[in-house]
Amino acid sequence: MGVLADAVILAGGHVTGVMPRALFDREIAHQGLSELRVVNTMHERKEVMARLGDAFIALPGGAGTLEEIFEQWTWSQLGVHAKPCGLLDVNGYFSPLLTMIEKMVTEGFMAAPFAAMLAVDTDPDNLLARLRAYRPPACKWSITRCAEIHP
Repeated sequence: MGVLADAVILAGGHVTGVMPRALFDREIAHQGLSELRVVNTMHERKEVMARLGDAFIALPGGAGTLEEIFEQWTWSQLGVHAKPCGLLDVNGYFSPLLTMIEKMVTEGFMAAPFAAMLAVDTDPDNLLARLRAYRPPACKWSITRCAEIHP
């Protein structure tokens, strides 16, 4: 995250960091951020990031990265928000995950329009363009209802 923040700052962008107090107390917070918000818990961190974000992009990362993008993607499927979610697939990192998402659709655990809500691209500019053009599907909540709307 620090490397990405440094690149954004170097390009003249604004970076808002959100860090739980427990991690702030144990780690060295990035000193060059435009803004750093220290919150009480990880749950509060995710809530603040969800509120501040216009879109959500995951880059290759670990379990926390997946947990955070999955939460936002799920919230979008449920209609909690209508913000786009995407994966920047660097060097095929997300290929196994994409195979699993296809399996969820094939096995009836997810409607195809819900899977299509997650934009995936290998090129950052293309991914951003797809997120800008995002329109949520008409269906929410139900795979059955979604299948009726999108046969």
